[in-house]
Amino acid sequence: MDEGNNNQVSNSSKKTKFPITIFLLMAIIFPLLKLGSNPPTIPILGFHGIVKSQNNLRQSSNLEMDYKQQEIEKLLEYLVTQDYWFLTTQDLYDFFLTKSKEIPYEHRNKKMIMLTFDDGYKTVYTNLLPILSKLEKKYGQKIKVVLFISPGTLANNDGIPATHLRCQELRKGWQQGFFDIQSHGNNHQNLTEISQPQVISELLLARIKLRKCLDDLDPEQKVASHIAYPYGAYNKQVEKYVTKYYLSGYLYNDKLLNYTCLKDNYRIPRLMVNRTKSSQELIGIIQRFSTDPQQSLKKDICK
Repeated sequence: MDEGNNNQVSNSSKKTKFPITIFLLMAIIFPLLKLGSNPPTIPILGFHGIVKSQNNLRQSSNLEMDYKQQEIEKLLEYLVTQDYWFLTTQDLYDFFLTKSKEIPYEHRNKKMIMLTFDDGYKTVYTNLLPILSKLEKKYGQKIKVVLFISPGTLANNDGIPATHLRCQELRKGWQQGFFDIQSHGNNHQNLTEISQPQVISELLLARIKLRKCLDDLDPEQKVASHIAYPYGAYNKQVEKYVTKYYLSGYLYNDKLLNYTCLKDNYRIPRLMVNRTKSSQELIGIIQRFSTDPQQSLKKDICK
């Protein structure tokens, strides 16, 4: 009789423990699933100047690198209406590369993208910034874009042409919350073709000058914490010194970033964008890798 009672108690205890165990497992696993649901592939698009029409293209050897204003507006409106998270360089570093911070609740499960603009052309201020303001008013969403700037080429009163941004214009875009301002070397020199002292000078002066430009607006010194290599050129010597002054480095190699297999934070890939790629083509690329896990995990993305 006592043995039967003991068996009943034992069975009852097992029945009680089983659902509790399942509950505890779900409580542990569910948050992990939620946190890990952001797509592992992040398109990082690399633009240069933004022009209003074919007639406004800069007269230079890099005409193909300019992008039409009407095309980028179509792209941005698509990304906003699809609720993309526009990453800054520090977002990528904190939440995905180092995982030193937890992804904010409002950004979990979101598809992500980073939009970068190299060389500091004035058209980013005159032709892109109005679109960013317009879309914020229309949809209530702030679009953050990354500017990789060479401060030695900024327009000034000493003869630097007005085709490039001025410090004051960088400050306005930062104050309005649209610009993430990072380094592109001081004078946009190919870092693999200059001497060691020149490499150090290019890296250090760019950081000093950009932080001076935005000093009172950037108490956390997020400005010039990351760098895009001019011409996408780097080697072991460049990386040796870049790691001393910057948290991460960006290439220009026409590849997508899969942050789950990135082995070096100083070799972050970017997709090259020029005027031959329509907004619809870019949207097609973004859609394919944002929604298809098999595409996201292709080996060539990790190279």
